[in-house]
Amino acid sequence: MRLTRELVDHIAHLARLGLSEEERERYREQLSAILDHFQRLQELDTEAVPPTFRAVEARRPLRQDEVQPSLSISELLANAPDVEQDQFRVPPILDT
Repeated sequence: MRLTRELVDHIAHLARLGLSEEERERYREQLSAILDHFQRLQELDTEAVPPTFRAVEARRPLRQDEVQPSLSISELLANAPDVEQDQFRVPPILDT
């Protein structure tokens, strides 16, 4: 698909690009080549290809859920800005 200069100017305007005459011609050629490539992709027969959620199957390694040692309460609260009765104290978010 060969783009016209007017279409390149319109695209540049939408993208807020100020293009020189040389850049307009270069972008016209490059964008036309990209659209030609997409046109070739449109011509591929994909009827026998089932729709997929992902192009590559994602596999997440699963591990057993095991209880492991943790920090003590005093270690958890050591850097807390405010503590009350072994809990984090946070400011109220609603005025009553």
